[in-house]
Amino acid sequence: MVKNTEINLSTVSRDLKKSPSDAVVIGVGQGTDGPVLLDNPLTAKSAEALTDSLKALGITGAADQVVRLPGLPETGAGILVLAGVGKVQAGKPLAAESLRRAAGSAVRQLAGLATVALAFPTASVADVEAVAEGAALGAYSFTEFRSAKDGLKDPVANALIFTDVVEQKELGTALKRAGLVAKAVNATRSLVNTPPSHLYPESFAEAAKDLAKGLPVKVTVWDEKRLEKEGFGGIMGVGKGSTRQPRLVKVEYSPAKAASSIALVGKGITFDTGGISIKPALGMGDMKSDMAGAAVVLNTVLAIAGLGLPVKATAWLCIAENMPSGAASRPADVLTMFGGKTVEVLNTDAEGRLVMADGIVAASREYPDAIIDVATLTGAQLIALGNRTAGVMGSDTITGALKSAADRAGELVWPMPLPEELRPTLDSQVADLANIGERHGGMMTAAVFLREFVGQDKQGEQIPWAHIDIAGPSFNNGSPYGYTHKQGTGCTVRTLVAYVEDILAAA
Repeated sequence: MVKNTEINLSTVSRDLKKSPSDAVVIGVGQGTDGPVLLDNPLTAKSAEALTDSLKALGITGAADQVVRLPGLPETGAGILVLAGVGKVQAGKPLAAESLRRAAGSAVRQLAGLATVALAFPTASVADVEAVAEGAALGAYSFTEFRSAKDGLKDPVANALIFTDVVEQKELGTALKRAGLVAKAVNATRSLVNTPPSHLYPESFAEAAKDLAKGLPVKVTVWDEKRLEKEGFGGIMGVGKGSTRQPRLVKVEYSPAKAASSIALVGKGITFDTGGISIKPALGMGDMKSDMAGAAVVLNTVLAIAGLGLPVKATAWLCIAENMPSGAASRPADVLTMFGGKTVEVLNTDAEGRLVMADGIVAASREYPDAIIDVATLTGAQLIALGNRTAGVMGSDTITGALKSAADRAGELVWPMPLPEELRPTLDSQVADLANIGERHGGMMTAAVFLREFVGQDKQGEQIPWAHIDIAGPSFNNGSPYGYTHKQGTGCTVRTLVAYVEDILAAA
């Protein structure tokens, strides 16, 4: 169901003529005194002439600036591309994210070319990996529902990365990781971009099975009959208003010598009308993206399995379609969640926390070392942190580690508190708690609700837990930038993979 665009990644030495391409990309930075041509494989004479022409050509080195020039005979390519990397400081190496974004931006904007050579400064294997990952993320395309492809450009198919570290033995592993992680991000993007006419609970479950083929993972699907029988009141309560019945999907990777275990719970509302508490029509089409959290946790576990990391990783995809009908949940209904807690539904548009609660309880019963849930949960996240920064809340031991992992991965997250005064606002007159509380700080109130469903470990302590609200950064309604395309972004996959790697490194 999910067709992924994948780029071929390879490295070559600095001899450009031995590796012909359609375009050679070199970097330009924004220095304190104007544009700066970065380290490149051009001859000294060509580099000097180009440096003298930068200002006249209007080249600033700003991030996302991509300028095409006629190729030079020494490059073996018909096009020479100058790609901005943003601000640079003399004597300081480029940050990995600057390389990642510049490579991704160049590859994205050079769609239509078959082979692109990327000649950014790469003094280490980590630098090469950043360029490779950026290129693979930039080479994304989603054209599944076009009847004609006239005027559409195919993404770049091959990226050649010029570097002096081609002899490093870790290089092959780094390229493999870059490709696998980008594949997971791009699969997440495609799931998010798929229209709700084609992606609904049953088809989402089938897509999970398809994506898992060939990997050492086990996929288990709960249909509506099993969900009803086993008491998943949150998922059933949200999904019963739709003719497309809900699903719970468990994707489990259990290597023989796992050093630790992690459960990832994802919100999978394949379309959110708001239910009886219906949303305004303006912008409702974006609600096809309300399943991004489930897509993230699915593809994170598949990436972990593909990389062969020694950690048990389980994804719980809580999938439903939130529709208004004669069968839909009403405001004032009381639902009995998986595990027995009761929730008064005061607003049917606060549905994500209901399906997530069931998933968190199910995950808790397997006593993982940590639970992380990912959801497009609240509009309050956008108000608090904007369109590109996810909010992370929960146990300090996890939120701090997630922030560090996000920094390393090049993604934006920000830790937020869980004020205790928010819990009483969730009190209900008729049930254990209500599904909405204090409106101000609504992102944090929603997290406080979810915390109520996190179980205890075998010692009787609450399982370490974190909640990531990706309502804003999961879907890009603005212009493309860096390696980020319009619509689904695939955010948080890279952060979660880095988080698992950091856990293993610390162990």
